[in-house]
Amino acid sequence: MKTKYIISMLKRNYSTIIIGAIALIILFVPEAKAMMHQGLMKIGLFQPKIEKTVENTQPKTEANYQFEMIDADGKITTMEELKGKVVFLNFWATWCGPCIAEMPTIQKLYDKFKDDKDVVILTVEVENKKEKAKNFMTSKNLTLPIVFPNSTIPKEFFDYALPTTIILDKQGNIAHTTLGMADYSGQEVVDFLNELKTMKN
Repeated sequence: MKTKYIISMLKRNYSTIIIGAIALIILFVPEAKAMMHQGLMKIGLFQPKIEKTVENTQPKTEANYQFEMIDADGKITTMEELKGKVVFLNFWATWCGPCIAEMPTIQKLYDKFKDDKDVVILTVEVENKKEKAKNFMTSKNLTLPIVFPNSTIPKEFFDYALPTTIILDKQGNIAHTTLGMADYSGQEVVDFLNELKTMKN
């Protein structure tokens, strides 16, 4: 009798158990969370709010952010070296589901600009897990350039929200910031980067 009761209860609560199990998987498995987020991006959610740039007749002052990055081969890049280029920086970590979800869209953006000497697209793995980050990119068939913090990250760039993406103009000023996941594969982002390229100093 007790066994029949348990079976009956399980049958009645079958859908609840399944939904609960799926929710737990999404909550604790970054890959599952990333797949869910990617599905939402495909239906048009999580578009970055890109504001049209306005040409300023006044000369822009050059920002002087101090930040040093290093790649897996030990090559150091400073913000000073990037002056004169439009810079797209994505701050991420390998355990972050939303970071994983948006990576393919950043790859599409990178593919459009990888041969453009005026635009630099870098992914900054904030925990300095070089081998893990490299393995992640390989496993996802991504060719995005990875760098790691080699100094304190300016708070204006990254305030511990993952993922965070910033776009700098040619003077090193912050032209755009997105806190959280977004889809960077659209034409609006491409146009924004191209506009920043053509703006006068």
